[in-house]
Amino acid sequence: MSPNIFEITKAAGFDAAHHLPAGGAEGSPYTRLHGHSFRVEATVRGEAVQPVGWVADLAELDRALRAIAGELDHGLLNEKPGLESPTLERLCVYFAERLKPEFPGLSRIVVSRPTIGESCALLVG
Repeated sequence: MSPNIFEITKAAGFDAAHHLPAGGAEGSPYTRLHGHSFRVEATVRGEAVQPVGWVADLAELDRALRAIAGELDHGLLNEKPGLESPTLERLCVYFAERLKPEFPGLSRIVVSRPTIGESCALLVG
């Protein structure tokens, strides 16, 4: 019998400003400073590990995710190393790089801007 594989997910929110570097269409509104409310979800995949019988401690995942989101909250994303061009894709990578060492089963990061119906998912290998 093959083992059961589970996915657990936690979410956090943050508000931040950003602008995209010039290089797109002339006069693009993305190059102007603006802000969004963001939501990030982190999913860890794996077997339930004994003695507790869980994939990972959800409280620890919550703590780690909120800590990273807190570093970005009410700031200018472009000022963070690695986020000089803070696209949704780059934000996914930013969270994944910081969570993966503590959560080796990290399998998915989703960053969204719910108020405008946009999201991006990174499948972590």
